[in-house]
Amino acid sequence: MLRWTVIFIILALIAGIFGFGGIAAGAASIAKVLFFIFIVLFLLSLISGRRKI
Repeated sequence: MLRWTVIFIILALIAGIFGFGGIAAGAASIAKVLFFIFIVLFLLSLISGRRKI
């Protein structure tokens, strides 16, 4: 999932350089959402991995 975030950030940067503001904003917002989902899943895996029964 982190790979998809990086792909959308690169897409947003390239679209911003070429002047496609709407596409750049859309790709940046998708990258931001994916990044936060990745962070939440990462924290959940850290918490669940430390539990010892």
